[in-house]
Amino acid sequence: QVQLVESGGGSVQAGGSLRLSCAASGSISSINAMGWHRQAPGKQRELVTAISSAGITKYADSVKGRFTISRDNAKNTVYLQMNSLKPEDTAVYYCAAGTWYLIPVWEYWGQGTQVTVSS
Repeated sequence: QVQLVESGGGSVQAGGSLRLSCAASGSISSINAMGWHRQAPGKQRELVTAISSAGITKYADSVKGRFTISRDNAKNTVYLQMNSLKPEDTAVYYCAAGTWYLIPVWEYWGQGTQVTVSS
């Protein structure tokens, strides 16, 4: 089992920045990818960004150039730096962990952290 604990959500005005953190613990050796998903009210959960243990990253088109995922392997922590935030970025953001070979497969989820962007 892998446990994920998120932090860093909050409220910000459009154009502002937030940084989310996700610390993983437990059977870390069983995963090789971590990522962030988000779910806005009335919408399906969507992948925002992911990073593999090899450093490969992927981003949703809607956040490219604004969001950056990074990791600190020593701390088993992944970060999401969100810049130039827009009201449409408002959602609950979930950290996820799993395996990524051809495509990411997410097995573990954090509890979610609210991000609210006001216009």
